[in-house]
Amino acid sequence: MRAQRIIIVGGGAAGFFAGITCAEARPGADVTILEKSSQFLSKVRISGGGRCNVTHACFDAREFATRFPRGEQALIGPFKRFQASDTVAWFTARGVKLKTESDGRMFPTTDSSETIIDCLVESARSAGVKLVANCGVQHLSKRAEDGFELTLSTGRTDTCDRVLLATGGCRTTAAGQLAVSLGHTLEPPVPSLFTFHTATPWLHKLTGISVESAEVSIPGTGLRECGAVLVTHSGLSGPVILRLSAWGARIFHDRDYQFPLHVNWLPQLSVNQIGDALNERREQQPAKLVTNTPVTPLPARLWEQLVLASGIEADTRWSRLTRAAQHRLVQQLTRTEFAVTGKSLNKDEFVTCGGVRLSEVNFKTMESRICPGLHFAGELLDIDGITGGFNFQSAWTTGWLAGRAMAGE
Repeated sequence: MRAQRIIIVGGGAAGFFAGITCAEARPGADVTILEKSSQFLSKVRISGGGRCNVTHACFDAREFATRFPRGEQALIGPFKRFQASDTVAWFTARGVKLKTESDGRMFPTTDSSETIIDCLVESARSAGVKLVANCGVQHLSKRAEDGFELTLSTGRTDTCDRVLLATGGCRTTAAGQLAVSLGHTLEPPVPSLFTFHTATPWLHKLTGISVESAEVSIPGTGLRECGAVLVTHSGLSGPVILRLSAWGARIFHDRDYQFPLHVNWLPQLSVNQIGDALNERREQQPAKLVTNTPVTPLPARLWEQLVLASGIEADTRWSRLTRAAQHRLVQQLTRTEFAVTGKSLNKDEFVTCGGVRLSEVNFKTMESRICPGLHFAGELLDIDGITGGFNFQSAWTTGWLAGRAMAGE
C-alpha cells in the first residue's frame, strides 16, 4: 500500500509542529515541509528579542482564548485539546525546559531561540520529515482523481494526498492566494502589534523611560489597557501599547493611524489622592522646585516634563504654585493627550490581523470545509493574539490538530 503523501507549505512554527505531529502519529507517512526562503523557522529565531517567547503560563483554555482579538471563540475547543501546559510538556519531553517570567511569558531556560529551533529541526528529522528550503509553491490545484498538484518555484511539479498551508500572516492579499485559488475567502489583512508614533517634542526627550503601570485609552473607541509603557525615539511602545494595537487593529487602520491617545500616568491613585500628595508637598517642601519633587512612582525626568507641559514654569516653587496651576498638573498626570501620527512594527516581528475566514475551516481537524484534504495552521488564518506568547501557542495548537488529522488520528 502506498504511503500517504503530505506536503506542508511553510517552514515556520505551525508547519514544523504539524509535520512532526503527523510523522510521529503515522510512522511511514511521506511528510515534506517546503520553505520558500533559505531559512526555516525565521520568526522563531527573532521572537522575544532572540529568546523565543514559546507560550504563556495561562492553563485555562477559555481564559487563554480571551487573549485573541480575532479567533477567540474558534480557539476554545482547540485549546481544550492542546494548550500551553501541553506545549510545556512537549518541549520538556524533548529535553527543552521552559521558565516563566513575572508577566507570564515563557522562554527556554537558555534564553536562546536557537534552543527551540534545534529542538524542532531535530524532532522533524528524527520523525522522518523531509525539509526542503528555497522552494516556494506558485500554484496549487485539486486533482480530478484525488489529491493535489503543486507547481513549485523551482520549475517542477509535485503531487500529494493532503496539503497544509502554514505560510504565516498575510501581510498582503497575495500571500493568501493559494487558499483563494481553492475557493477560500480572505478577511482583508491589516497590521497588528505595532508601536505608536507621536510628534510631541517633550516626549522625544524621554527616550528609554518606562512606566510600569499606566492606563492608556483611545477616546471614542472603548479601547483601554493598563500596563507598562515605554517611551521610544518615535513615540510610545511597551506591552500596553502593543495590546491596544491588537484590539484596535482595524479601527486604527481605518483611521490611517492618526488618532488621539490619552495616558493616565498614575492609575493607581484617584484624583483626590493625587491632590493630597501635591498639597503635602506644598506644606512640607514649600521651598523646593515643583519640577524636582516627583510623585512616586513616576521617573524624575518624566515628572519634570509633565510639570512643564502643564504650563508651570521651571523655577516655580511649591509655595508659589497656584491652585489653578495645580489643577492643570493633576489633569496632565491623569489625562495627557498625544496625537498619534503613525506606527512602526514591533521590532522585526510582525503579526497580521486578517487571513482565511474562520467559518470556512473545521477547527477540530483544521481541514477546509470547502476543499477536502486541504488544511490550515498558524497565522494564515484570521487569528491573532496579543503579545506574550499567545500567537506561538496558536501555531503549536493548530499545527498539532492539523498534524493529527492528516495522520488519520
